[in-house]
Amino acid sequence: MNERLRTALELAASRIPVLPLRAGKVPFGNCRRCADNACGGRPNMKNPGPCNCPGPCHAWAAATTAPHVISSGLWRRAWLQAEAVAYHPGGAGLTVVDLDNADAIAWARENLPTTQVVPTSRGEHWLYLGAMQSANAVRPGVDIKSTMAYARWLGFGTGTMAYLPDAVRTLVVSRPATVRPASPTITATAPAGSAECPHRTPTYLERGIAMAEQGITEATSGVHNTVYRTFLAVLSTHGRCGCLTDAHVARLFAAAQAKGESPRHCTDAWTNARTSLGL
Repeated sequence: MNERLRTALELAASRIPVLPLRAGKVPFGNCRRCADNACGGRPNMKNPGPCNCPGPCHAWAAATTAPHVISSGLWRRAWLQAEAVAYHPGGAGLTVVDLDNADAIAWARENLPTTQVVPTSRGEHWLYLGAMQSANAVRPGVDIKSTMAYARWLGFGTGTMAYLPDAVRTLVVSRPATVRPASPTITATAPAGSAECPHRTPTYLERGIAMAEQGITEATSGVHNTVYRTFLAVLSTHGRCGCLTDAHVARLFAAAQAKGESPRHCTDAWTNARTSLGL
């Protein structure tokens, strides 16, 4: 039996929902039925139930403890290609405080209760008993992975797991603003022969930006591609008449960064989209 499949079954027997990760520590892509969001992006933040597809289709929502699912044909093929085992902390009633560097670890040792610690390639995972809302960048180098998120399985670590403290819960409530004003500025002029803005009303633009934010927020896999495609769609519709402002761009960047994208990735995606459209 494949080693990762064996690990997944052992975790599932302990009521820890698991899923396979492919190269780059990312989930497997959607099945044909769900490709390009044909399924409406379900499950998502509005409908956060489990994935009902026969294969590991919707990232964290595909995580399961059912051995017959984990060992099924499509899943077995995924395990053969997988590079790591992941789990859904919230589904196991756990919260992972992901500490990405030495400074973050030093902060945790000074401010959080001692608990079970799992070493990572760059830092540590601190595991607490109890689930909560997930969030990225609650502090420099600190992410919270619990409900509607996944974490790599790196072993049981050391120490005794403590109950989830208020000091962790409040990180999500009081996290500092980390989104910088967007650096790209829309400077493209309207195409030749289009002297007026074609949108007629600001409501059209506002609805387009809101739909773009929602599309990014509800992405459950392939976030990089979703962000790029969304930027491309916004620019193709609103990028040539000069209506877009830095405030609109900042909203799109904020939605992307809330899904884990770095400011650099946002800027690169925006620049690439502009270049593709000749803006």
